[in-house]
Amino acid sequence: MIKLVDENGLRLKQNINIGEDTLLKIGECEYEMIQLLRKINVSRPVALTLACLSKGKEISSQNIEVVSGLRQPEVSVAMRYLRENDWVDIREEKRTEGKGRPIKLYRLTVSMDRIFSKIEEKIIAESRLALHNIQRLKSLA
Repeated sequence: MIKLVDENGLRLKQNINIGEDTLLKIGECEYEMIQLLRKINVSRPVALTLACLSKGKEISSQNIEVVSGLRQPEVSVAMRYLRENDWVDIREEKRTEGKGRPIKLYRLTVSMDRIFSKIEEKIIAESRLALHNIQRLKSLA
């Protein structure tokens, strides 16, 4: 079994029960996804959150925190980015017991392929701009 550790040496949980008969598992595939997203400069919170959401299951921010090792503010930052890109849907559910805020549940609204394509488009556009600027610098020399 692979030991999941993030770039800060923190051990990631491998699975967590997220509801009736539903187990969220962070396996080798998700771990590799996190590593590759980080290599293309996707922020750590976004990479970990996408890995948690990649199975298409609805998951609470608290469960994302537990599985990924992220703190609540980091999950909020990642969710803001995902919402701004219209990649995630949020549903609130009242707590069954006691008082408190409703539980926020998240689910991807687009496929991971679509997300990766959008990230790819952004990287290509940034690379073209960088190459254009290099060409301009060469013409000034």
